[in-house]
Amino acid sequence: MTMTSAPAADYPVHLTARPPEHLSPALWLVKWLLIIPHVIVLIPLWVVFVVLTVVAFVAILVTGRYPRGIFELNVGVLRWTWRVGYYAYSALATDQYPPFTLAEQPDYPASFSVEYPERLSRGLVLVKWWLLAIPQYVVVGLLTGPQYSYQTDHGTRYQGQIGLIGILVLAVAIMLAIRGSYPRHLYDLLLGLNRWVFRVAAYACLMTDVYPPFRLDQGPDDRLTAVDPVPAT
Repeated sequence: MTMTSAPAADYPVHLTARPPEHLSPALWLVKWLLIIPHVIVLIPLWVVFVVLTVVAFVAILVTGRYPRGIFELNVGVLRWTWRVGYYAYSALATDQYPPFTLAEQPDYPASFSVEYPERLSRGLVLVKWWLLAIPQYVVVGLLTGPQYSYQTDHGTRYQGQIGLIGILVLAVAIMLAIRGSYPRHLYDLLLGLNRWVFRVAAYACLMTDVYPPFRLDQGPDDRLTAVDPVPAT
């Protein structure tokens, strides 16, 4: 049982996007409402995702292979989640409404894919999703933020979650409202932070044996080792 690694540019989990253009300075105020239909669909999809990941765990343990059909469906759930996050409060980077599909959509500005592994370690599957991933969970916890709750004097309880990604998205929202533009340096940073989260998710959900790099790959395309600089707006 060995833990493999790869240069970040060669990592088998790919989260990419097209930089934003002509964003509304006020639409972000109601995106929470607009994504409700997606949330209604994604909740049962994530239940299926969890169940199928358990099935995949058993299959890998016995055969060393992740069933291809389950793999494609689970990648699709992550892809759908990323598109909704890119539209809404993981990035606020597009006003183009996300499609209701698990499949890749070349015309949508956010995409996600995982290279299918022909073989996976039957020993590594026992420990990578909990023991080996602990350092990554610490980082992801800082990025996505701890859960919090508070209760008003009237007994109403509120719950929420905010981390570095949430704080930066709030800064983006303020900049959109004031300047009507998305600062490029914040965009590149948010893409890198979301990329880190989704790499860990794919690894913890058994889709690859390649350990996520402790490296912040910023910018819209993680397949490139270098990206031409774009002036900030």
